[in-house]
Amino acid sequence: MNVSLLFARSRLSVLLVAALALSACSVGPDYRAPEPSTPASFNTLQSDAGSKPQATVTNPRWWTSFNDPQLDSLIERAIAGNLSLQQAVLRIAGSRQQLNQARGAWFPVVNGELSAQRQQPGLKGELESRGIYDQIDQTDPALQSSLGSLTKPISLYQGSFDASWELDLWGKVRRQVEAANAQQQESLESRNDVLVSLEAEVARTYLQLRGAQLISQTLQTQIDVAQQTLALTQSQQRNGLAPQMNVENARAQLNALRAQLPQYQSQIHQAMNGLAVLLGKPPGMLDGELMASKPLPVLPKAVPVGLPSTLARRRPDVRQAEAKLHEATANIGVSVAQLFPDISLTGQFGVRNTDASYLDNWSSHFYSFGPSISIPVFQGGRLVSSVKLARAEQASAALAYRQTVLTALQDVENALVSYRTDQQQVDGLDQTVEALQTTFNLAKNSYSQGLSSFLDALDAQRQLAQAKQQAASARVQSSLDLVALYKALGGGWELYQNVTLPDYSVFGPAASGDAPAG
Repeated sequence: MNVSLLFARSRLSVLLVAALALSACSVGPDYRAPEPSTPASFNTLQSDAGSKPQATVTNPRWWTSFNDPQLDSLIERAIAGNLSLQQAVLRIAGSRQQLNQARGAWFPVVNGELSAQRQQPGLKGELESRGIYDQIDQTDPALQSSLGSLTKPISLYQGSFDASWELDLWGKVRRQVEAANAQQQESLESRNDVLVSLEAEVARTYLQLRGAQLISQTLQTQIDVAQQTLALTQSQQRNGLAPQMNVENARAQLNALRAQLPQYQSQIHQAMNGLAVLLGKPPGMLDGELMASKPLPVLPKAVPVGLPSTLARRRPDVRQAEAKLHEATANIGVSVAQLFPDISLTGQFGVRNTDASYLDNWSSHFYSFGPSISIPVFQGGRLVSSVKLARAEQASAALAYRQTVLTALQDVENALVSYRTDQQQVDGLDQTVEALQTTFNLAKNSYSQGLSSFLDALDAQRQLAQAKQQAASARVQSSLDLVALYKALGGGWELYQNVTLPDYSVFGPAASGDAPAG
């Protein structure tokens, strides 16, 4: 074998080994997961050690703590049928395809081409313009005849394969894949955030429904009592024991209570419509299931909230902010790699002939191969600015992550405070209702025996009705505060990590007509 050929091959092998060695490195900073600074425990728990919330492990299925099977069923059905959640799942599908596109840059690009062309070279006109054609005609008629055949239109048939492979010497492709992985994680955490919000919204709407039914029942009870008071007053008026003014006051009290009832009936229907939409159904589809009144679920005695240090792992919005920080860090490496030369291996092989039947003959083949290098020499500072922009975006993403952690801590602290104070309000209002119920009973008995005025009984009845409504509203608000606390803690997505991508074809004609795979 030729020595020069051996030397050329060995030099090419050395270059390939060196290229592969260089491809193992990646420019730009390596991502390190941030360690947020969080307190040892929540401030509200420190200031009130006897409060109901407990710093223990949170339950991923927190809604089961209400011990309401119907609530459990509604949340499970909402997870299966909610349209907003399905949109979030489709965004995960899109991010997966973006990741596949980024990974595709690791492999060579191969294209095939088949062509058949009819060409007129225009050689005769070129020869005539220079006077050569006439000279050949005069000197050598045989040569002129041969040139004449060459100046006629010809058919050219060609089939070829083109291949190119950009060597990832500086890790640009790896950083792009890393960024795409982070984007996929962003989509997943966005879906988890939608899931947590959906669970909380279903629970909140369901509790509002039961709360509106509770207040309606409380109002109806007070209306019944007011009707009894009106009947007693009318009886006394007919017997000359009470003036007409007492009858009108009793009727006004009754009408005032009745006037409050429609707003809660409206809340009941709105809550049922809201639950239907959350489950991906038309409004009114759940009326038969939810119309019957049920008591408000009893709140758990202890509420596990965990530790602030684990909040960043539970909250999907914090995890999403971390994924954005990861993506921004990887993009720095992509921008830095653009400052370095790009080296590609290119090649072409094919067959070409004016006779299609002769394409299978080896003499019709052609080929070319070899490396190519592209060096950025001058681009007006765009590449350097791209690096500075990527670093600024990474710094912004780091600040956004820190802000998201602080907001998460604030949400939990505010929810703890609201839940604690509303629980105290419920306890106080329950005692108030008990005392006012005794006062009303005494006032009613005294009035019926003529020992006290009608205004005393009417005022006691009015105060009792207001206290009962306030107690019911406070109990509903306390339940909603507990849901807000669970949402602020970020749990509820851990058990639903096996994402099932829906069939695109069921979402309408816009999803059809996909291009063939490349």
